[in-house]
Amino acid sequence: MSNELSFAKLGLITELNEALESANYTQMTETQAACLPDVLAGKDIAVQAKTGSGKTLAFALGLLSKIEVNAKNPQALIMCPTRELAEQVAEQIRLLAKRMSNLKVVSLVGGMPMGPQIVSLRYGANVVVGTPGRIMDHIGKRTLSLKKVNTFVLDEADRMLDMGFEDEMKVVMHNLSQTALAATRQTLLFSATYPEQIQIITKQYQRDAKIIKVEEDKQQAPTIEQQAYRINSEHRTQAVAALLTHHQIESTIVFCRTRRETKELSDELYQMGFKALGLHGDLEQSERSQVLARFSNKTVSVLVATDVAARGLDIERVDLVINHRVSEDIDTHTHRIGRTGRAEEKGLAITLIDQAEEDKLDEIAAKTDATIKKLNIQTVRFHANRIKQPEYVCIAVDGGKRDKLRPGDILGALTKEAEIPGADIGKISISARHAYIAIKERSVKRALAQFRERRIKGKRFKARKL
Repeated sequence: MSNELSFAKLGLITELNEALESANYTQMTETQAACLPDVLAGKDIAVQAKTGSGKTLAFALGLLSKIEVNAKNPQALIMCPTRELAEQVAEQIRLLAKRMSNLKVVSLVGGMPMGPQIVSLRYGANVVVGTPGRIMDHIGKRTLSLKKVNTFVLDEADRMLDMGFEDEMKVVMHNLSQTALAATRQTLLFSATYPEQIQIITKQYQRDAKIIKVEEDKQQAPTIEQQAYRINSEHRTQAVAALLTHHQIESTIVFCRTRRETKELSDELYQMGFKALGLHGDLEQSERSQVLARFSNKTVSVLVATDVAARGLDIERVDLVINHRVSEDIDTHTHRIGRTGRAEEKGLAITLIDQAEEDKLDEIAAKTDATIKKLNIQTVRFHANRIKQPEYVCIAVDGGKRDKLRPGDILGALTKEAEIPGADIGKISISARHAYIAIKERSVKRALAQFRERRIKGKRFKARKL
């Protein structure tokens, strides 16, 4: 173990060291090693680093190190471009803060009612994580106080600009600049790219910010093999299906440009027999959470997504990325293929191209210094009997963190009371109001009977197979 990259060298408080050890975090990523000394020293930084580089943990350790748990008003505010990323960031902070008694993390995201969020803020919140629109809503209603915020984080700032949130970002930063803590507040900015707009924000709203660009160590870089298949444009769905049965992949994301394409392709693949779901902006928050939970727990093998909906997702081990069409620009292409080949695993990224798109892909390859092997789709055939089905199916439970339900409670009920073999149960994920259980088909009836006939923590919870 390299002492240079060890968390132990940082001098963190005992509660954070214990949480890191419990989560098996021992070595910093390159991004964390580059950022954390300055973050812990209270300096403003602007960090350019790829998605999946461990930046969340970097800023979370910094803000948690100076939290006063008994203070009522929020001391840290994190702004994220999407609801999913905000929820993931909030969950990561809760994990790190689990030994910090009574520390409260509140998520302020759209698609959820404001009432419960207002109640949570009234009861006291140490850390607030939210999306630009909903943060602005609460500021406008005076339900979110900024006067004690000593750490402000812009996470995936470039994506917020792409999504048209520049005004919201600047309004929040202006409001922060009017508080008594403005002169000492720490502002941390993280971005996968560093365009001129980000540079302007850094100069205008940060104090002598240190610019940190994390260059990926080529020896440590994930290996992403890139391929392109020449197709007739009207045969894109058949091409995707053929590639899926050819590669027999457990976990695939297919990127589409529009919501309509996403809906149509996910429906068509599902009708062909694939366990496929769509992720796009027309879904309600509860639907989006369910889709992500099922893809994450491997009960759905194909996620068809728009770029906006999939930005910021932290999903372990995506084996294959398919670009339904060539990306609009280099940054989008980079973010798409970066979903695979994470955590030093090998990944495969395939782009479908018709004759009109080939020059665009060549331009992307040249500007990113990438080798993209071109193949003809005629070499791949769809085989209905080779559709890879997930090892598990999914049970949804109408109860979650608000009911004090934990994965261990569910696992204990299923293995000890229902006598389901532990090997039949996969990942158990819990959101505020729901739990999702990956379980083998042969044990579904026993699991549903357990929820129907018995109580967990003194309560009965409705459950159903999805």
